[in-house]
Amino acid sequence: MLAENLKALRKAKGLSQEELAARLHVVRQTVSKWEKGRSVPDADLLIRLAEELDTTSAALLGPEVPPEAERGGTAEQLARIAEQLAVKNRRARRIWRIVAGVLIAFVMVNLLLILLNFAAFRSFQAEAESTVQAQELPRGES
Repeated sequence: MLAENLKALRKAKGLSQEELAARLHVVRQTVSKWEKGRSVPDADLLIRLAEELDTTSAALLGPEVPPEAERGGTAEQLARIAEQLAVKNRRARRIWRIVAGVLIAFVMVNLLLILLNFAAFRSFQAEAESTVQAQELPRGES
């Protein structure tokens, strides 16, 4: 069903496979495989695909359910599952970005502390050397 619906909706919208692929940030061959039924888009792409074609993911996955018919068909259930998966994937990506940001901040703070420690040590070392040299001068004169 997806293959036929996708091809019909794409053509009705006046888009070529290349144009649709560019909008979805995939290669043309991917769109071709979807239209031939050789593969299917993942949940995120399915939602973006539906948005690009001004339709719902349920309309892409199955036949249009007449308004008087009972809702809750397979296509609508699949559409809801796809949308839930997309939301879950977005949350997971957001969490990983936060974790990465915290780790980067931690590393940066540690590097800054190491540099400050090194600078303080160099300053202490230079001060100690000048103190030692100052103490040696009076002994040499006696």
